[in-house]
Amino acid sequence: MWALCIWASLFLISITHWVYRWRNPKCRGNLPPGSMGLPLLGETLQFFRPNTSSDIPSFIKERTKKYGPVFKTSLVGRPVIVSTEPELSYFVFQQEGRCFQSWYPETFTEIFGRQNVGSLHGFMYKYLKNMVLTLFGHEGLKKMLPEIEQIACRKLDLWSSQDSAELKDETASMIFDLTAKKLISHDPGNSSENLRENFVAFIKGLISFPFDIPGTAYHKCLKGRERAMRMLKNMLQERRGNPRKNPSDFFDYVIEELQKEGTILTEEIALDLMFVLLFASFETTSLALTLSIKFLTDYPSVLKRLTEEHEAILREREDPDSELTWKEYRSMTYTFQFINETARLANIVPAIFRKALRDIQFKGKDTQFLGAGQ
Repeated sequence: MWALCIWASLFLISITHWVYRWRNPKCRGNLPPGSMGLPLLGETLQFFRPNTSSDIPSFIKERTKKYGPVFKTSLVGRPVIVSTEPELSYFVFQQEGRCFQSWYPETFTEIFGRQNVGSLHGFMYKYLKNMVLTLFGHEGLKKMLPEIEQIACRKLDLWSSQDSAELKDETASMIFDLTAKKLISHDPGNSSENLRENFVAFIKGLISFPFDIPGTAYHKCLKGRERAMRMLKNMLQERRGNPRKNPSDFFDYVIEELQKEGTILTEEIALDLMFVLLFASFETTSLALTLSIKFLTDYPSVLKRLTEEHEAILREREDPDSELTWKEYRSMTYTFQFINETARLANIVPAIFRKALRDIQFKGKDTQFLGAGQ
């Protein structure tokens, strides 16, 4: 009986000590204020709570109000320091590769792939970035402008003849089909599988609690990725077996890189990159476009200034029905300001994660793990 009491007491003391250490992590400096939440679970559930507006997520807003612009927490089993302070966030990005490097929770790499561009560093990251710029850089966008205008005009004509249109879904479909065509020459009308539907399943579970159990949103998210990756891999292998004489899309460029002697590009990295590019075009741009229409409805003065800028461009044309030129596009000063502000407010990413490579002192607070907020 006494032995049982002793063991129970030791167990209780051990648990109490473990919980205390969890809530008060070791640090050679002074950590900022905040709460580590429940053991193991941390504050993950609060972090994944849906944000129903374009405002700062309630998770960030509530803790900033309580603890200040820099606070500690725990997400998906990891201790994290969150910064909403511009000076600290600027410092983190300035020290990229020296004091900090890109880092994401294990659940993120499961979703986007272990070789995704966001998890790579140094030379490999720059190499992939340059690859992407061959398609979406200055010259690439210049070539795409007429096609983008034609597709947008066709869609606007179609929507105008309908009683109503679900703007977010319609713009997502339009942008995804255009990007998939440019990346992999994908034609949804001639495919036995719907690539976009797999991305829909993926996105619905993207910001969800990471329980990989059948029926959960996270499980559906992983399955959507699995099906989409299988389709991309089959397409790549088919194209590698039957290369085209005249390269015309991003897959052609990837195949050329894979065939070079001593290349650092692998098929796994190429497929993860393709997946991230399709995801980015599918969700982020459609969300920004949808919110831009809402903002223009909410702020008539902004709509008036945009209208005046575009009408001025039309008055300068010899033929009002001619296509948009690159010079006209570059002259849209106020339009670019509106787009940049909309993109800032329409950011779907709740946080950008960085990992400290060494102990960092910032205003007397020691930063060992850091996630830079919006």
